[in-house]
Amino acid sequence: MMNISTVAFLLVEIICILQKMRNDLCETINDVWFMDKITATVKKITTHTLRQMKAAGEKISMLTAYDYTMARLLDEAGVDVLLVGDSAANVMAGYETTLPITLDQMIYHAASVVRGVKRSLVIVDLPFGSYQEDARQALHSAVRIMKETGAHGIKLEGGEPVIEAVRRIVTSGIPVMGHLGLTPQSIYQFGTYAVRAAEEQEANRLLRDAHLLEEAGCFALVLEKIPAQLARKVTEELSIPVIGIGAGRYVDGQVLVVHDMLGMNASFKPRFLRQYARLQSIIQEAVRHYVADVKAEQFPDESEQY
Repeated sequence: MMNISTVAFLLVEIICILQKMRNDLCETINDVWFMDKITATVKKITTHTLRQMKAAGEKISMLTAYDYTMARLLDEAGVDVLLVGDSAANVMAGYETTLPITLDQMIYHAASVVRGVKRSLVIVDLPFGSYQEDARQALHSAVRIMKETGAHGIKLEGGEPVIEAVRRIVTSGIPVMGHLGLTPQSIYQFGTYAVRAAEEQEANRLLRDAHLLEEAGCFALVLEKIPAQLARKVTEELSIPVIGIGAGRYVDGQVLVVHDMLGMNASFKPRFLRQYARLQSIIQEAVRHYVADVKAEQFPDESEQY
């Protein structure tokens, strides 16, 4: 039979244990509250945010995305802008050019990306043939993208010939990003993927087109594969953000195709591309290991079955 001192000691121990459990629970609740507060206060990137970033000298990061899983990873990693590019025709469907992809296919990819995003601005390419006819067609295509995907804006290629389309879309309340330089939808007209606007006449036309796009209401501009000093001049003369791909370091931000940046196609090595990973070899090695384990009956093992 326990004496009074023993009982008192046990009670003190129990009280201490309960107090510790209470403190641990409070810390857990506070941690959950703090993380929820952080999540709730994460600011979505908007077109206004990009203008503020340019004004503050903060560079803009942009990558392509075509599906929910990749979009979620890129968004959580802090990418400012996700471009649902018509380059999906190349990296997702295996076409030689971007021309074959349709508006319906772009809408499918864009809707998948939007579902994976909490912070990034999502911009969608208008595919070839969905806006070149006239401004009315361009607006119809842009409206479909906005209504059916939940995206935040569209991008289209070209200068003076698409100005009326840009105006029509912008006045309808849809943000538009322009695209000059090497415009892949015109690749058969160019006949080459060489640097554009290296000659004075084409450079002057590009600079004029950039001003026309800004005046028409574009919130940002992509410059692809042009001389760095020309891109610098455009960036300095425009008030809207200028994002480059193969356009040097003096622009307001950079964009790459995510499959290229992650090294998923080791044979594609243009001068402007920096590969931040070598996923082609990593993925292939993992798959070879899986195949070998299946063949050798080493997968699944006892811990991997029910």
